[in-house]
Amino acid sequence: MSHPRVVVVGGGLAGLTAALEAGDAGAQVTLLERSPRLGGATHSFRRGALEVDNGQHVFLRCCTAYRGLLRRLGVESDTVLQDRLDVPVVTGSGQTARLRRGALPAPLHLARALAGYRLLSPRDRSHAVRAALALGRLRTDDPDVDAVSFGTWLAAHGQSPAAVERLWELVTVATLNARAADASLALAATVVQRGLLAERGAADLGYATVPLSRLHGEPAARALAALGADVRCGVKVSAVRPDGDGGFTVLAGSRTGDAAFPADAVVLAVPSDAVAGLMPAGALAAPAAPAALGSAPIVNVHVVYDRPVTTSPFLAAVESPVQWVFDRTAAAGLDSGQYLALSVSAADADIGRPTADLLAQYLPAMHALVPGTRTAEVTEAFVTREPAATFRQAPGTLQLRPGPRTRLPGLALAGAWTRTDWPATMEGAVRSGRAAARAALQDARPPALLGAPG
Repeated sequence: MSHPRVVVVGGGLAGLTAALEAGDAGAQVTLLERSPRLGGATHSFRRGALEVDNGQHVFLRCCTAYRGLLRRLGVESDTVLQDRLDVPVVTGSGQTARLRRGALPAPLHLARALAGYRLLSPRDRSHAVRAALALGRLRTDDPDVDAVSFGTWLAAHGQSPAAVERLWELVTVATLNARAADASLALAATVVQRGLLAERGAADLGYATVPLSRLHGEPAARALAALGADVRCGVKVSAVRPDGDGGFTVLAGSRTGDAAFPADAVVLAVPSDAVAGLMPAGALAAPAAPAALGSAPIVNVHVVYDRPVTTSPFLAAVESPVQWVFDRTAAAGLDSGQYLALSVSAADADIGRPTADLLAQYLPAMHALVPGTRTAEVTEAFVTREPAATFRQAPGTLQLRPGPRTRLPGLALAGAWTRTDWPATMEGAVRSGRAAARAALQDARPPALLGAPG
């Protein structure tokens, strides 16, 4: 079988990657996406004259799979990757500092970066280096490590409350969408090991200079069309059924009616709480496990000012309700003034609050972080919410994350919530899509495309 039929369910980063991987290997690909657009949790939409990202997403130099996807789509030039990690940090009282890595080899670069981080006392800086090196010695695949909260571990290793808030949560809240007290130690150690200890430049920061739909969904649609893939949006899959001959039938519906898609292999790239309802009985040893991961929210506050208020492309905030601020003026197509997006992870307390209440809190908080906002007029302000932005990356989640293969050969799982050895990031999503496509093709009826290009 030289051209197996592969159906990918889900058009987020994991599904797009799986579809491209299968298509590049020569499969006949059908991609079914429930929403009217591709991109999943990384998309943009029109709001008047603005093109708005649904959330603020960054990547690191160590995100090699994600950066490979950007190259595959021909859009790497639509991103910026720092030559050297350099993050301006501002406190809620207006103190400023920079977290900038040194030029020495890892892990010495970390000591150099902390030496200049003025928001920590000399004692806290010294203890932070020792804690980072201790994190580097942990086995992130050990269930006993995963069972411990990051906050508990930090306290046991001499990290003061100030160090937790001004350093550790600066790193981990954005990457784990959880406060230290609520985060898995194994996942936090993964972030530190791969982002801060593995290589000198691993944590250099990258971000998009165009709206996310132009970075992901739109170029992926073009690339899949060039491969001859059948991409359908607005299609809701209701079930995947074995066909009795080693293959599958994917049942779906849309405004134009119901349809059945025959497949030699299927990749389910859907949220963790949707998997059990789509899979055949017996496909997973623990079918309830993915849904037990739960979800964690992110809130974004979008503010347009009548004039430029900062020259920084982004900044991080500590001891403030604001966590990160990104300048999206040019990317959103704003001709005058300045458009800033405020990103708030681990936003359980904010996700259900009225927009007026959020703006009443966050707009004044910007005055301490960005002095130029004090005299500027707000011409537009609104809030976007992602109630299920990531799975809840809490202690004990390792055992709830299945790998790409199921018990049914040819049926594979993808998503940042699967066992990728990464947190719920764009990198994890892309890695999961690659792994799922390869597993599905290798196990398809009959085995096909073994040794497909990577």
